[in-house]
Amino acid sequence: MRLSDAIEQFIKTMLVDDEQQIELKRNELAEYFNCAPSQINYVLATRFTPDHGYIIESHRGGGGCIRIFRMEQSTGDQLLYLIHERVGESINALSASHLIQQLQERVLVTEGEAALMQAAVAPPALSLPIPVEMKDAIRAKILKNMLLEVARKGKPQQA
Repeated sequence: MRLSDAIEQFIKTMLVDDEQQIELKRNELAEYFNCAPSQINYVLATRFTPDHGYIIESHRGGGGCIRIFRMEQSTGDQLLYLIHERVGESINALSASHLIQQLQERVLVTEGEAALMQAAVAPPALSLPIPVEMKDAIRAKILKNMLLEVARKGKPQQA
């Protein structure tokens, strides 16, 4: 397991279902993982973004206090936000993948649904001889339609 993955998993285990926020010290976390504080910053900047369902408050000085908030789970509002603000008229493959992963982590889609969504917006599905901008626009249309269907059917039933 890569160091970035280990740091991400460590932080996510601290954010248990009952806790919507945690507070960490950047230097203490870096010391625990025997890495530079910049490695912690990298993980926070790439894995704990609003696209992933998190908000970060970072305070410099005194070891660097970090607060990580898990966004509230409001299915309809969140899906509408994703459709209008995150997807928009165009979305690249990586952003679409992160968005689908967030839906699965928040149990808005099942694992199987997430896998189908990932396949539908992955680069091989849109390997047409057209400009990248057009592929991203098509990907956005596909993703919006899938999100609307998820919103229509409501929260998935876990077996």
